[in-house]
Parts: sequence; C-alpha cells; structure tokens
Amino acid sequence: MVKASELIEQIEAFAPKSLAEPGDPTGLQIGQPEQEIHRVLTTLDVRPEVVQEAIDLGADFIWAHHEAMFRPAKNLDLSDPQNAMYALAIKNNIVIYASHTNLDAAAGGLNDWLCQAFGIENQVPLLPSEGDQPGMGRIGELKVAMTMADFAKQVKAVCQVDAVRLIANDANKVVKRVAVLGGDGGKFWKKAQEAGADLYLTADLYYHVGHDILAADFAVLDPDHHMEALAKEPMAKKVQEWFAGQLPVTASQKNTDPYTYF
Repeated sequence: MVKASELIEQIEAFAPKSLAEPGDPTGLQIGQPEQEIHRVLTTLDVRPEVVQEAIDLGADFIWAHHEAMFRPAKNLDLSDPQNAMYALAIKNNIVIYASHTNLDAAAGGLNDWLCQAFGIENQVPLLPSEGDQPGMGRIGELKVAMTMADFAKQVKAVCQVDAVRLIANDANKVVKRVAVLGGDGGKFWKKAQEAGADLYLTADLYYHVGHDILAADFAVLDPDHHMEALAKEPMAKKVQEWFAGQLPVTASQKNTDPYTYF
C-alpha cells in the first residue's frame, strides 16, 4: 500500500517547495494526503480531458507541472467548466499535486530535462539560486554547432509542433552556446545574452520585446510554452525510480496545448 503522502514526500525531496518562486501556489491542489493511491498519471497541465484520462486509467494521483488551481475559485458553481473539473476529481478520489517553478529550479529537474532533449551539454545555472540548488534556467553547449535555422528545425521536431518562432537578425548565424528556460522566460533574455549565449530558448515572447532583442543583436527561439510537456516522461520515470515498480505510473497522452497553428 502506498499513501499519497509518501509520493508527495519523494516529490518534495526532489523538488523542494522552498525553490518555488514567490506567490507560486505549488504543492497539493486537491485531495487527501493520507489516501491510499494505486496509479499515477504525470502531466503538464490539469485539464478536464486529463482528469478523464486518469479516471479511464484508474489513476488516483495526478502529478502535474502546472497547477490545476493557479487562481483561487471564486465559487463552486459547477456550470463553470473549471469548477466542474475540480468536482470530477474529488468525486473520483483523485489527488492532484503540482510541482511548478520548484521543478524548474531543481537539480536534475525540468530545465535539465530540456537540455537533454535539445542536445545541450555541460550546462550550468543561468539564474543561480542560494544554497546547493542550481536555480532557474541553464546555459550550455550544443553537441554539434549549427545554424539558428537548423537548430530551430531540430527543436520543432523534438517538440512535435507545427511552428516555432525565431527572433534573430540572421537565421544563418552559427549557434554553439545555448541558454534555456522552460515556460515564460522572456524577461530574462538580457541575462542569457550577458551569460554568453548565442541563442536563448524560452517561450511566451512579447512582440515589443522581440524588437528589443533584435536591436541588441541577440536571438531567441520560442517553441511555445507547451515545450514543457517534454517533462511528462521524465516525471513518470522518477516515480518508477522511487517506488521500484510498486506504484504504476503513466505519462499523459493528452495534448493540452491551447494553440492551433495554421
């Protein structure tokens, strides 16, 4: 028998809540910590289709990167789809736990998984934190130098998206040193440039920020915030590692990217 609290203990040892950014509501979202759990579903987002996927799989613990309850509910009106999703999880005794910016900052966590996925080696912290944890973002070197255009194509293939956005004065410029920060990291582009990156890989770049980047003769590649979905499989592997197969785990197969590209 495995209790939800036992899995939560392992998650928090790996990605301590103390690493979360101020105001980030990471941690237990829904459920009873002392509940016995039988199967885990790992996911980027907690959406109605993901909760239904958990029900269909018989999973009673969802470990997510993004919080299900990022903003507090103002009421429990179940005609609201978000509230209905909470009710569905509660009705089916599903514990929901989120590791957000603490998983971004953790040693061997999300940003290290992104480096591995994109072929970035010898990475060091981009935004170091205090203590023995590396902090947000990474900067390292590509195994093989390539043009920005070719790297963009590689990232597009890895993320399995229809398009990526490259902000650069010269797409044929060769890239060797790359900074990466999963999710919304646009405000740190100057830090990436100052750290010596040839290109910064992050998401949610604003239009006018793009002009500032070009004026500074820097380059940013934005493959969409959903690039963090690459974490679903490594999260599942961590659960397997912690419980040696005694707690079945599945990485969600649902695509929760809200964007459709034409």
